[in-house]
Amino acid sequence: MFSILVVEDDKNLRKLMCAALKQNGYMPYPAVDGFEALDEMDKVSVDLIISDIMMPNMDGYELVEQLRNAGFDMPVLFVTAKDSFKDKQRGFMLGVDDYMVKPINIDEMILRVGALLRRAKLAVEKILTVGSCTLNYDAFTVSFDGKQGETIPNKEFMLLFKLLSYPEQIFTRRQLLDELWGLEAESDERTVDVHIKRLRERFIPNDDFDIVTVRGLGYKAVPTVK
Repeated sequence: MFSILVVEDDKNLRKLMCAALKQNGYMPYPAVDGFEALDEMDKVSVDLIISDIMMPNMDGYELVEQLRNAGFDMPVLFVTAKDSFKDKQRGFMLGVDDYMVKPINIDEMILRVGALLRRAKLAVEKILTVGSCTLNYDAFTVSFDGKQGETIPNKEFMLLFKLLSYPEQIFTRRQLLDELWGLEAESDERTVDVHIKRLRERFIPNDDFDIVTVRGLGYKAVPTVK
């Protein structure tokens, strides 16, 4: 279970965020400001931080600056009423990964948390092996039986890496589109179908995995039992 630190001085919003995260399978840890957040991080291992900017004692900017200077690289999502370009620029330059402007949609927050955690997982796991198939995230290559890897287009590679990272887990077309193409993308869900078709033409059949269509839901990768 992923641990999420929620740093928000508005009591009602903090409780709402924590309740939504818990309902979606995360373990939330509340904090009212940056100082309390740092104290909490001494006690628990945190996978992601959701933080307001304007808070008493230590604001979100200072919190992120201290974390990045100390070598902490977990994703940070700012949730704040400060919506000017300069505010966002300052946050991103300090090392913030994503930004939501209040009032926020809680369902969208959950989507963004999931996307940030998956990207963090990809950043750590640069090499993925399934049977004799090896995916190299730095080179965007797929190889079989140790032979020279084939470089494939960015989105095809990320889609395959995503599915194989979570074998047997079903992903809807919308989930894949939002994560890999972005929440603001103009593409529709048929884009995912096209890329799945291309992957199947490239790599199926093979002895290592299948990409299975789950009717009415989406897709999943199924490792082949040898």
